[in-house]
Amino acid sequence: METELEIPERLSWLRRTPFGRAWLAALPGRLADCVEQWGLRLTGPPFPYAFASLARPVELPDGTRAVLKLQLPDADSVHEATALACWAGDGAARLLAHDPGRRALLVERCDPGTQLHAVGRDGAPQVTLDEALDVVAGLLPRLWRPVGAPFTPLAEEAAGWSEQLPVRWERLGRPFERRLLDAALGRLAELVDTQGEQVLVNQDLHAGNILRATREPWLVIDPKPLAGEREFGVVAIVRGQELGHSPAAVRRRLDKLTGDLGLDRERVLGWAIGHTLAWSMTDDVVFTEHAEIVRWLLDLA
Repeated sequence: METELEIPERLSWLRRTPFGRAWLAALPGRLADCVEQWGLRLTGPPFPYAFASLARPVELPDGTRAVLKLQLPDADSVHEATALACWAGDGAARLLAHDPGRRALLVERCDPGTQLHAVGRDGAPQVTLDEALDVVAGLLPRLWRPVGAPFTPLAEEAAGWSEQLPVRWERLGRPFERRLLDAALGRLAELVDTQGEQVLVNQDLHAGNILRATREPWLVIDPKPLAGEREFGVVAIVRGQELGHSPAAVRRRLDKLTGDLGLDRERVLGWAIGHTLAWSMTDDVVFTEHAEIVRWLLDLA
């Protein structure tokens, strides 16, 4: 039974942390266990775009094409399977099976699986920026379903960001200017207790997690779900670099999505500032491009 481990380049950041190295070391055993448990046949190398999981194409015993996903056991993805089950294939990949103990999921394979931000052989995007944002605006209202438990409330998650941000900033040697930290903490404090209706929102709905499919034109994968207001639900697209990493691109995403979806622009902007900076640091790693995006967002305030 072939279960050898191949690590995509995007997972290489995990080798910089003790937690990440331990997770990588345990992967071969988890992969072999899941293959045996579900009677899978591995049909190709890992998908290269996964950043916090190992995702491999597989076939089920009846020949169904699927994806086996082994998650990094972090808090952000603990309810991924629950979110997929909640959506039940409406705008998102279907959940086929779940082993919470192994943090393993079997999900529908999106064919051809082209990412929303993909480019053709000529280097040009296969869809324009506005066409991509139209896809996002069409999907999001279908995914924003009123929810509560077991999904973590956005208010609770934001309280954790506010607590961790100054600690990590000091521990990592103050990797960016204090004004960014103060701005993020201030925006989070303003927004937490004034939210609207609580719906299922996704912390990581960027253009790399929206794939071309056959059952629907586009399907969402890899949710990092929370229960929060709709204004938070577009933050990952606004800050995401997949659809352009420039002040103009960030502004266009912010303006078009808030306009098309009837969202409060200032609240979206505030959540984007707070969340982007919160995701700029782990306990061990700094992602400097996130701090750059926060600078651009502050210029739009």
